[in-house]
Amino acid sequence: MSVTDSLKINPGDILGWPSLRIQYPTDPAKIAALLPPGLDPSETANVSLNIYCIPVPDEPEFGVVIDVDADYRGVKGRYCLGYGIDQESAIYISKDMNGQPKFPCEIDYYRLGDSVRARCTHQGYTFLEYKGRSTAAAELPEEVHDHQWWIKVSRAVGGAEKAYDIEPHVVMVESRSKPVHRETLEGELRLLESPWDPIAELLPMAGEASAYLSTAKPLGRTITRGGKLDPDGFWPFVDTIGSSRWPGKMGGPMREIDWSTYPKEFR
Repeated sequence: MSVTDSLKINPGDILGWPSLRIQYPTDPAKIAALLPPGLDPSETANVSLNIYCIPVPDEPEFGVVIDVDADYRGVKGRYCLGYGIDQESAIYISKDMNGQPKFPCEIDYYRLGDSVRARCTHQGYTFLEYKGRSTAAAELPEEVHDHQWWIKVSRAVGGAEKAYDIEPHVVMVESRSKPVHRETLEGELRLLESPWDPIAELLPMAGEASAYLSTAKPLGRTITRGGKLDPDGFWPFVDTIGSSRWPGKMGGPMREIDWSTYPKEFR
């Protein structure tokens, strides 16, 4: 099969879109602060973004994946802080079954000629924008072998302190793919302030971002339960913003709550 044939999709088809891959360096201490005990900082300190449109299961899902470099039991990989997607049906089953940190998000992602644009918005805040242009075909690796780490956990019914119904475990996601086409992009990544998606605050850019479009053939993907994490050590990481792994307060952004404003009978 030629490269041209492998890239050909039917007009309007949602299967075969290239994904927009963006990577930038950040402060290693910023990544370390987001890793629960049991996951370790890697030799590199990169943030990886993947903006895509794929069928899930047979309808379009636009999404953005936010990962940081992290090692687990000596294996290099990426810790996933969130999957922002525009399809509600995939959010809760993914979190309940596998701990996949999906949350609702509005995604604009399109290409017009050589121009590539993307915008990610959540709770009315646009937290990420990319504007770029395709410059050249990129060299293809033979195969891509990825490890991604999720966390499956469930707090105890009733909300008792440091109590769980399901104690925290790492979920290991191993995937392999064969790239069939890549295009180098030149453009600008903007991280915007948002209390619901604090990427600009917690993972600021410490250097230039690189980006490319990627079309790849999946070769395999496994999702398996890894080791247990220390329950007490994980407790400071248990409260998140929505279903993401951004640190939060009672399911929302970090904030101080003045309980004195509530009538006593409602506290």
